[in-house]
Amino acid sequence: MLNAVQFDSAKYRKLVAEAMPAVIETEAENERLLAIVEPMMRRELSPEEAKLFDLLVKLIEDFEERHYPLGQSSPTEMLQFLMEQRDLRQRDIVHLFGSSGVASEVINGKRAISKKLAKSLGDFFHVSPDLFI
Repeated sequence: MLNAVQFDSAKYRKLVAEAMPAVIETEAENERLLAIVEPMMRRELSPEEAKLFDLLVKLIEDFEERHYPLGQSSPTEMLQFLMEQRDLRQRDIVHLFGSSGVASEVINGKRAISKKLAKSLGDFFHVSPDLFI
């Protein structure tokens, strides 16, 4: 739960009013919310922005799960897909793995993703850790 002292409800209401989040029904609505979320992924967020980000990501995930079921991707394929979608290279996420050697082995499918690493990847990519298990 967000700290009540740090969280500014008026600022959050303004952000929500600007973003106008709603259940996504069309690809155009999905693209509009993605255009709001993607720049947020690249910077530190205020508590109000973080709360809005979580809401928008949930709406996008729900829409994409309904319209673009992923099927059975392996954890490695999911990691590679998320890296590609965010234009990330191994060096951009090596800090999550502890070493470039481990990062290389995991990204290339030569080493399994541990539960601890799945949690770190989930937090980093703002997705469920279950995608990596």
